[in-house]
Amino acid sequence: MTDDLSHTDVSAAARRMERHAQIGSTNDRARALLREPDGAGTFVVADEQVAGRGRRGRSWASPPARNLYLSLPLRPRLAAADAWWLSAAAALAVRDACAGTADLLVKWPNDLVAADGSKVAGLLLETSIAGDCVADAVIGIGINVNWLRHEMPTDLRAGATSLAELSGAPVDRAALLDRLATALEREVARLGSGESPLARYRAVAWLDGREVLVETGGERLAGVVRGIGDDGSLQVQSAGAVRAIGHGEVVRVHPRRAVRA
Repeated sequence: MTDDLSHTDVSAAARRMERHAQIGSTNDRARALLREPDGAGTFVVADEQVAGRGRRGRSWASPPARNLYLSLPLRPRLAAADAWWLSAAAALAVRDACAGTADLLVKWPNDLVAADGSKVAGLLLETSIAGDCVADAVIGIGINVNWLRHEMPTDLRAGATSLAELSGAPVDRAALLDRLATALEREVARLGSGESPLARYRAVAWLDGREVLVETGGERLAGVVRGIGDDGSLQVQSAGAVRAIGHGEVVRVHPRRAVRA
């Protein structure tokens, strides 16, 4: 098994890819590439991030050469209202790439989780809007690959896991990278043809039917998830009505699965 991220699959020899042993943030580098003439579409990959970030400005760090960090700068042909398609498509690409190792589900809005809800991967989508269109975007992906639970900081251990932990064996990161890049290329092409990822996204949604507490702005909403809306929003039934949550964070999930209506 090769775990050297300098390895390139022969079938992907034409793929543009920057590899870094260490980098501040792959998303920052991908954003810089968008200022270069041919930068869009170049995969930025790192063994280690020292200034990585998640949603809401959270920092993100892990041991070197254990996990996989990838960012992809794009100039997609998408309406601003459909910008969320990028995040959904990226989640589906991660799920496909990991399918031979673990069966992951999507936790709205940007996580890939095991069946028990333990986080395996996260996404960070950054977009620039011009008028009613997406001018450019950066899709950032972090996957826990060979980082075992007992090695994680105490505050992460209870809610996170890795592909190696789930499969019971080390995972070839180079092979995973090849699969992920291929899956992302396929998903971006589908978006370019105008195909919505909504139906496939809904089919693998982990939160459906679960009792949750969602934080959105300065409000906290408790209720039961009733699916994903046509606009990518989380549909939460609370106090007899269904609310559409377009932006927010699920801060708690009740361990018991709720009865579907």
